[in-house]
Amino acid sequence: MTATATATTLKTVIFLGSARNISPPWGGDARLGDRVIEWVKSSLSARASSLGDDVIKHDVSVVDPIDVFGNGGGLSHSGAEMRCPTFFVSDSSLPESTKALRDVIKGADCYLIVSPEYNHTIPPALSSVMGHFGGSNYKCKPAGIVTYSPGPFAGMRAAMAIQIMCHELGCLPVSKLCGLPGPSDLLESNGKPKDPDHRMLKQLPELLDQLEWMAMAMKSQR
Repeated sequence: MTATATATTLKTVIFLGSARNISPPWGGDARLGDRVIEWVKSSLSARASSLGDDVIKHDVSVVDPIDVFGNGGGLSHSGAEMRCPTFFVSDSSLPESTKALRDVIKGADCYLIVSPEYNHTIPPALSSVMGHFGGSNYKCKPAGIVTYSPGPFAGMRAAMAIQIMCHELGCLPVSKLCGLPGPSDLLESNGKPKDPDHRMLKQLPELLDQLEWMAMAMKSQR
């Protein structure tokens, strides 16, 4: 950091798209996305990028649907079927855990969405978590999309649908996508790359470059 450099911390919220907690009959992880999100988190922690005189760091919060819809979670009262969207409920009637989750989402500078592809589109857990909160919580902030699948297509069909959802919520997706085919071949269970130089892992830094640029620009105008 130079004498004139300024440290800037972006509040970065990661939405995990899968609530799966069972291993498939053919074997494998109960939730393949755990590898991916650990890799994303460690990449953010190790990252030291700069924009002009700003050195960028990330303060990361993870929104996991297993926790959010579980006992005591911020949306446990509503359920994944979205019985109580927050924008249909007065603020005074919202549970404190829901308000806390809303404040984390609304206070973000940028979002990362780490998601699989279910039936060629957005997993219901992801659309429910994000859809519980109105667009005013997301507007004028950028989003980056990271998808994965056990097969060769890396969840890209879900990425296309997630882009549309983000546009409508107001968290505009950056153009660079990151798609991982077969994460268990690329990452250890703790998210550590098996081959740090693998070409598929080079997508994320480029996505984060765009995300940080957009986050800083939008932050200065909000």
